[in-house]
Amino acid sequence: MNPSTFWFLAVGGCAALTHMGVFALARHHMWPELANALGFGVAFFVSFAGHRLLSFRDAATSVATSFARFVVTALAGFVSNELVFVLLLRALGWPSLAALFTALVFAAGQTFMLSRFWAFRR
Repeated sequence: MNPSTFWFLAVGGCAALTHMGVFALARHHMWPELANALGFGVAFFVSFAGHRLLSFRDAATSVATSFARFVVTALAGFVSNELVFVLLLRALGWPSLAALFTALVFAAGQTFMLSRFWAFRR
């Protein structure tokens, strides 16, 4: 495994744990869909910092360019995440944490491809 892939998985894992932790704390106080959005918002900063400093540290783009592109990348990932999450939670009746975990895994591949080949282009 090359270092970029290792760091992408490590940073993504930390961001996913942050997302799930915030969700787990917030889901009892708001709709699960909003708790998912809150978790995403907090994890976004973990993800950007980690990917910029570790996963794609050799990026040929400025921090500002990478940040702007990563916002688009992350929002696209969140749209995928939220759609899968709502489908599993509301339509199929899955428990919220299982639905969130599955949605996060689903969106991870898309996020990697957009991050590697666009947001943090080498």
